[in-house]
Amino acid sequence: MATLLRKIGLIRLHDRDTEDPKHHQGSLKGTKGNQKNNANKHCQTANETNILSTPEIKARKLDQHGKDKPTGKDKQGKDAKEKQQTGGGGSKATSASSIPPPHRQHCTQVRTRRLMKELQEIRRLGDNFITVELVEDNLFDWNVKLHQVDKDSALWQDMKETSTEFILLNVTFPDNFPFSPPFMRVLTPRLENGYVLDGGAICMELLTPRGWSSAYTVEAVMRQFAASLVKGQGRICRKPGKSKKAFSRKEAEATFKSLVKTHEKYGWVSPPVSDG
Repeated sequence: MATLLRKIGLIRLHDRDTEDPKHHQGSLKGTKGNQKNNANKHCQTANETNILSTPEIKARKLDQHGKDKPTGKDKQGKDAKEKQQTGGGGSKATSASSIPPPHRQHCTQVRTRRLMKELQEIRRLGDNFITVELVEDNLFDWNVKLHQVDKDSALWQDMKETSTEFILLNVTFPDNFPFSPPFMRVLTPRLENGYVLDGGAICMELLTPRGWSSAYTVEAVMRQFAASLVKGQGRICRKPGKSKKAFSRKEAEATFKSLVKTHEKYGWVSPPVSDG
């Protein structure tokens, strides 16, 4: 039995020694090839994973870029802050600098020359229709005394009965006069009707920006006012208490703005509806 086992062991050793070395190398190559194939498969799998995940990576990058990039509101906020820091873009600054200083100076010169000329012409009038006094020597603020109205009117009769020598008005001239109308209001006496409203405001289309013309003179405006007083059946107020209440500039300005809005909406009627 022991002899038999020894023979079997020798046969196995012989077979191992006589085995083809190429076959052994082939087996080694096969093992290495399998390893390479496995490695290639792993690389291919990795590459396929990268290719498949590319859109996801791009999406993530886009998301990150979108987070980093400021939104429209943020951009507007930054622009606004930059404008505030640089002092630009403000409406107040724009309005303040809308008229260049040379142009403002030219307007002042035009207004001054025009009013000086009109003041001289009024003083040359021989009919004593109106007289002018400067308020605190201010060429752009006049107190105008209207001495005459139609002598056949009830208003003229009221003036005689109340010993009213004139109707006193205040006329102020804006910076861009004569291209814009003056603001005119009645001071004394307190009048009723005659297109004289609360605060002494005067309802006349030619005193509005739409109805004004730079060709109108102060004398022409006063003559038109005297005619409208009579046409509107103006009278001196004689009611106790109310007749002594003075007109107010603030009330006159508010009334005038209101009547201008009303007439711009519904139009100006000439002659007035009350006259038929």
